[in-house]
Amino acid sequence: MAKVLLWVIVILAVILVMRVVAAQKLRQNQQTRNPQQGRAQTKRGKAEPMVRCEHCGVHLPRSQALMSDGHTWCSLEHAKHGPRK
Repeated sequence: MAKVLLWVIVILAVILVMRVVAAQKLRQNQQTRNPQQGRAQTKRGKAEPMVRCEHCGVHLPRSQALMSDGHTWCSLEHAKHGPRK
């Protein structure tokens, strides 16, 4: 019975050590990945206002939208079709 108990303790100790090592590797990966993500976010700049296409209803950034006569469109073809009724 003592041998079984000893093996259970050894197996639990090995599992515990493996979990600690895996957690440390995960933290290292997150620390090396986060600075790169931070630089990418600063390159993008501030959030841009979104507008809705009058024809299909798709929301897109204002800089990518076509605007005419107070209406916004996602493409030239939708601007030609006009607003959906």
